[in-house]
Amino acid sequence: MFDLTLTFDNGPEPVVTDFVLDTLARHDIHATFFVLGHKLAMPERRRLTERAHAEGHWIGNHTWSHVTPLGMLDDPGETEAEINRTQAEIGALAHPRRYFRPFGGGKLSERLLNQTALDLLQREHFTCVLWNAVPRDWEDADGWVARAFEQAASQPWTLMVLHDLPTGAMKNLDRFLGEARDRGARFRQDFPPACMPLLDGKIVAPIDDYVTAAD
Repeated sequence: MFDLTLTFDNGPEPVVTDFVLDTLARHDIHATFFVLGHKLAMPERRRLTERAHAEGHWIGNHTWSHVTPLGMLDDPGETEAEINRTQAEIGALAHPRRYFRPFGGGKLSERLLNQTALDLLQREHFTCVLWNAVPRDWEDADGWVARAFEQAASQPWTLMVLHDLPTGAMKNLDRFLGEARDRGARFRQDFPPACMPLLDGKIVAPIDDYVTAAD
């Protein structure tokens, strides 16, 4: 028996997000979708996030553009806009805990945040959600499943990052979910405490390793 929490980053995407939602519904699994603000601003894509919210999935903030990791931004105004514009776009679809996930190519490093971002997240009472499993589905549409099981087998509670993107990877989601249950997975929607260094704006676990040092 092992615990498994699923998250999907970088959507919403036409066709793919609907497919993911259909698949999760068949397996009676709830997940969290960390959306990009510039995609959510498009009405046809917002509908997908509205559907996810209506079906009991949680919606989190994954920055506006997903172009430059926040830890590599020098402009405080640009940093704040990446977070604030997206949160405003999410609006009433947001989880009450104001979930935010930084990005850094799947790697946990000081590139995730800068001091401006951390100050904002604290001031606005965000909860920062990281991860402990990245099977890199965006790079390998088929091979990610085996890596996902390897990563889940290495720890009692896995917070996995997948992507509702048009890479072809999600064609394997149904197989992964079914086999995971066969292997003893207990799916849950909440997050391992170790993956949330910032909870409701309060630092509750070491976070310095994820923040670029000031010059």
